[in-house]
Amino acid sequence: MPTNRSTVPRTTAALPIPFEPAQGGWYTGAEHDAIRMAVSGSESWRTGWRGAEYVTSFEDAFAQYTGASHALAFNSGGTAMEMVLRGLELKPGDEVISCAINFVGPHIAVIGQGGRLVLAEPDPVTLNLDLADTEQRIGPQTRAILVTHWNGASADIGRFVELAARHPHPVHGPPVVIVDAARACGGRTPSGARVGAEGWATVFSFESKKLMTTFGQGGMVTTDDDVLAERLRGLRTYGGRAGWGTNQLLTKAQAAVGLIQLARLDEMNAARITRAHERTAALADIPELTLPPTLDEDLHLYYRHNLLVPEAWAGRGRDELMDVLADRYGVGSIVSDPVTYLGHDLIRAHTAAQHCPRAEHLAARLLCPCLHPQMTEGEEAQVRDAVRRATADVAQLQPANATAKENG
Repeated sequence: MPTNRSTVPRTTAALPIPFEPAQGGWYTGAEHDAIRMAVSGSESWRTGWRGAEYVTSFEDAFAQYTGASHALAFNSGGTAMEMVLRGLELKPGDEVISCAINFVGPHIAVIGQGGRLVLAEPDPVTLNLDLADTEQRIGPQTRAILVTHWNGASADIGRFVELAARHPHPVHGPPVVIVDAARACGGRTPSGARVGAEGWATVFSFESKKLMTTFGQGGMVTTDDDVLAERLRGLRTYGGRAGWGTNQLLTKAQAAVGLIQLARLDEMNAARITRAHERTAALADIPELTLPPTLDEDLHLYYRHNLLVPEAWAGRGRDELMDVLADRYGVGSIVSDPVTYLGHDLIRAHTAAQHCPRAEHLAARLLCPCLHPQMTEGEEAQVRDAVRRATADVAQLQPANATAKENG
């Protein structure tokens, strides 16, 4: 794997402000109480750690929260994505379109389930999958459009469903829309629906850094498709009574904590949104930086607070800014996310003939300093001050025409 800054973040764990939080959704006494109850209720040799009742309660609550007909818990978001794609029963040549700026997990899952990964450009403002570019790449072999709510910014899933309906597969009908909501749990889409209520299937992650978490790992799939839901139930429990499967279940303690985290999700997201909007307002007068869009009604949950440097700073100038932030001011940052084919050998080999120049250039301008609602006012002030000072320091090293704010 290449070791340039666009693919591997600098190690900043020892800095006063690390490059990213180690935990997203945080625990309170309610989560601790739920854990104690799960443990104390599992001490009998007659019952042990059987978790079906807890898991079912968590699934029912999640389905009600999102407005989906079904919610199915898994041991990780990555596993859940793989099983959704397996449920699509991809054949050689079947294509899945996804944004080139992404976490590698969904792209590896497409390849692992036998699909041909087709990469598309990001929207220049939200960095979500670009609708117009997707339409240019959709074709008779397209089986699915995989849309990521990138870094908490909600994509317009309804428009992708409409696009798919205009381009039916000759055998299977319209491509399905699969949604990666690993970083957008609790958000709403432009239609007003909760994330998880639209598309063929939506995949959530409860990994440690996510907006809600179940002991550091866990996932969920929501869907209105009864056939897919039944298939997924079999895949996560050794195939049920009919086919292939394995053990991909969530544990009793994870489900107990998940119920509490879900009940607190809106509260946690609201705190994150407030912190992000405050940071955006505080940095708005820095001409060199393009800030994330300020969206209302839970349309952006700010899993990251992503910044774009000027076009002329792309690559080297952005790297200098990250270094100055860390070395002079003690603030880490991360490129989240780079173009997947630049940082993963399997994806690069699988997509060797593909090229997404807009994605590459936007990713070369991208950096994300640490953001978390539980950072103290002093820590948040340190980040804001560091971004302001570091940007000014780097601007002195750049050509005079490279300091204007640009929008992609």
